[in-house]
Amino acid sequence: MALSPELIQKYNRPVPRYTSYPTVPFWENNLDSKSWENLVVEAYGDFGKEEGICLYIHLPFCESLCTYCGCTKRITKNHQVENPYLEAVLREWRSYLTLFGEAPKISAIHLGGGTPTFFSPENLEYLISEILKTAQPSNVREFSFEGHPNNTTRDHLQVLAKLGFDRVSYGIQDFDPAVQKAIHRIQPFEKVKEATETARELGYQSVNFDLIYGLPNQTLDTLRDTFQKVGELRPDRIAFYSYAHLPSAFPAQKSFEAQLPGENEKRALYDFGKKMLIQMGYQEVGMDHFALPDDPLCMAKESGKLHRNFMGYTTLTSKMLIGLGASSISDIGIGFAQNEKNHLAYQENTLKDNFVQVKGHALHQEDREVRQLILDIICNGNAEIPFSIWEKLPVSSKNGLADFQKEGLITLEGFHLSVSEDGMAVVRNICSLFDLRMIEAKEAKKLFSQAI
Repeated sequence: MALSPELIQKYNRPVPRYTSYPTVPFWENNLDSKSWENLVVEAYGDFGKEEGICLYIHLPFCESLCTYCGCTKRITKNHQVENPYLEAVLREWRSYLTLFGEAPKISAIHLGGGTPTFFSPENLEYLISEILKTAQPSNVREFSFEGHPNNTTRDHLQVLAKLGFDRVSYGIQDFDPAVQKAIHRIQPFEKVKEATETARELGYQSVNFDLIYGLPNQTLDTLRDTFQKVGELRPDRIAFYSYAHLPSAFPAQKSFEAQLPGENEKRALYDFGKKMLIQMGYQEVGMDHFALPDDPLCMAKESGKLHRNFMGYTTLTSKMLIGLGASSISDIGIGFAQNEKNHLAYQENTLKDNFVQVKGHALHQEDREVRQLILDIICNGNAEIPFSIWEKLPVSSKNGLADFQKEGLITLEGFHLSVSEDGMAVVRNICSLFDLRMIEAKEAKKLFSQAI
């Protein structure tokens, strides 16, 4: 059952996507370089050494601007930027190695951007080879990268496969020519088909498509055509994201404001897309994510072992994620830190003796309890609310939970909360009722995208 127009209007307000808690705008920024080093050493000794660490490497360069994009990126056709940037990433990695004091076990590597395949296959091989020389790949691992179908070549796929990569995520967004023109992301279906089939031919175990609803010029008819094309290629996973309209932060988004669907039309696009995905045999894993039934994500959800971090939903149990590169965020279980966003300033900072973080947060006990509660809600659809958190909730949050229950979006029995199928459409809103830091700040309008 789709949400009513009244509920869409009620809950379509700015709330976080909860890839972390606390969310970045509410970090205390209470970490200097030395205190971050101490936290890393503590986390590595407590669980990182045994579980292994995950690496997220941000490669920010793109040859052209996709106007919908909210990522940290640098637009250039000058490929001379590749080598200096990769050397900076390796300098940052070596700084972490001095803290580990040994070759760490790596359970995951993810190349994000920007456009990772902006970099030549040879340079990507150099980067990953240098890292793997100083580490021990775990027996159970996930090596993945984000690829632009237009410039992900056979050589890219082949080189990365040789290094252990067996997962690729292609940013599709939409197949309709009018939508692609509006968002400046022109990529013919034939290029996507070629990139997908080549990955499978070379042994990639998982192909993901990123799709977005709420884009300019999207209609139910254009979305139907997009999903029919998706069905022909049948990726293993699909992320079906809500377009985040934040023109004050990303001015290029102003170019198509007049072509955006209204809030009811936007929600209808999601409901229609979800229905088509279910008919095609995909299962809803969590917020915005779908996968085929035999995919490890579906199995993890069924067994209650699904996890979520800055890279999205994952089956990995490692609690230590190290972010390398400009703007990258590290999540080490007991603290967060974000690198300098400007790539030139980042590169310069890596030449110094200290770390390159510009903001961070050491988690308090209350943060850890709220974080686990939100993770349980987003990953499992149910959670036990700690009494220590319940007693700190303002009346507005408790009234909000009562409203959700009356509307059939949650069930609250004592301190046990369960989210209904319809309630998953507003799961970000549900989580926000427990966001003690945002509640205290009382301001989210300028910081987050609309929930629906």
